[in-house]
Amino acid sequence: MNRTGCIHRRLASWLPAAALVLLTGCAGGEEPLSPEAAAVPAPAHQLEYWTPFSGGDNRFMTEMVDRFNAEHPDIQVKQTNSRLDDYYQRLRTAILAGNAPDVAIIHTTSLPQFVQNGYVEDLSEPAKRAGLDPSEFNPNIADAATYDGRLYSVPLDTHALVMYYNKAHLAAAGALDAEGRPVVGSGPEGFEAFLSRIRDAVPPDVAPMAQPSTRIDSVWLWWSLYNQMEGGGVFYNADATAAALNNPKALEALEFVNGLYEKRLIPPDINDAFKLFYDGKAAVLITGMWGTGAFENAPALDFGVVPVPVLYDRPAVWGDTHTLAIPTRHDMEDGKRDAILTFARWMVEHGEMWAAAGHVPSLTKVVEGEALGAMKYRSDYAATADYVAYWPRHVKQWAMIEVLIREFERMIYKRQTPAEALRRAEETIDAELRQ
Repeated sequence: MNRTGCIHRRLASWLPAAALVLLTGCAGGEEPLSPEAAAVPAPAHQLEYWTPFSGGDNRFMTEMVDRFNAEHPDIQVKQTNSRLDDYYQRLRTAILAGNAPDVAIIHTTSLPQFVQNGYVEDLSEPAKRAGLDPSEFNPNIADAATYDGRLYSVPLDTHALVMYYNKAHLAAAGALDAEGRPVVGSGPEGFEAFLSRIRDAVPPDVAPMAQPSTRIDSVWLWWSLYNQMEGGGVFYNADATAAALNNPKALEALEFVNGLYEKRLIPPDINDAFKLFYDGKAAVLITGMWGTGAFENAPALDFGVVPVPVLYDRPAVWGDTHTLAIPTRHDMEDGKRDAILTFARWMVEHGEMWAAAGHVPSLTKVVEGEALGAMKYRSDYAATADYVAYWPRHVKQWAMIEVLIREFERMIYKRQTPAEALRRAEETIDAELRQ
């Protein structure tokens, strides 16, 4: 069936039976629609839904949207995916042009910019009418989805770093306990010894730990370890007018991360660490929990997953939250707004479907429910949501993260030291803040 024919079929289901004589049905000689099919009423609300799930997450999100549509004939959601690289630029442009979708995914890291510029609605009162009670969400996740005490979006999940491990490689190194979990010594030294033991046991073409030499992964790992330190995790000064990254604790965490590259516990020039682990060519991978659903489909991969080890004083790990927000549209009637929140409530209440991708759902009752408990792996790291270290709520935060990515890449390729990376990053961030 061609695309034009499918459009005809959709149009036919929305038109009165008397108008069907104007349509010929789907191309290719198919029979016209029956009167019963033509009698299906048009949905009361059709919602345009934008997401950045163009990777492995997309399949799970599409399944959720399809099921919602099947259960709600009066509300039909059309999902449109975009690459994350240009997603937020497209979304801002659409809002300014008056062509915004009805509902959109916004990460909590990006939420302050959208709130300050008036790009999204305050959902505090509409959410109450829809039966969305913030107290029913994980407190750490709920806090990340609010801004100045107001709810501007409905949190769907947390997606944080976890540690995946190849059981065969760790077994060869004698680094598994009786329950098949990694045996990692205490502190930074214990983690290095763990990776060194693996390196000595696995074939030369297997990475003890896989991390890309470029992109954001090293920044996520550094932020996690920096936040594990008492007194760590400081990004700005008290009034967020200057960076405060060039300090001993931040440097200690960054020197540890850089040391993993220098000692080749993370081999150089890795481009796709995810694929390396998927193909069985990495023993350990620290990445987002969104990898779980994909790794389950790797036919020859026997893996496990645990929270990122605590190497310093307290549990902490980088993470972010996907939220459902309503872009500002002055012509939106209350009926459509209520339909959007009906969709948002259904999505969070069916969080076990989203957990299939690997994420931790936002609703406490879903995390504690039987469906999630029956899933392999998820319960092993669900508690991570309690101690996710979110990025600061700053309107320019994404730009500041990009500064860190550039400086950390220069460090990994030995063009500067960790101390120089932090100093240069702080200088650039301060210049950005003065603009």
